[in-house]
Amino acid sequence: MKKILLVTIAVAGAVFAKKKMDQGKQEQALWQQATDNVEKA
Repeated sequence: MKKILLVTIAVAGAVFAKKKMDQGKQEQALWQQATDNVEKA
């Protein structure tokens, strides 16, 4: 029973970490797009 609980907690932690990393990448991409150098014609 303890092993199942431990595995469940580990999986939940991994899912949470993955979501946070994806969210950070999205935010970084938005900042990069917003601060991208605009070349004047």
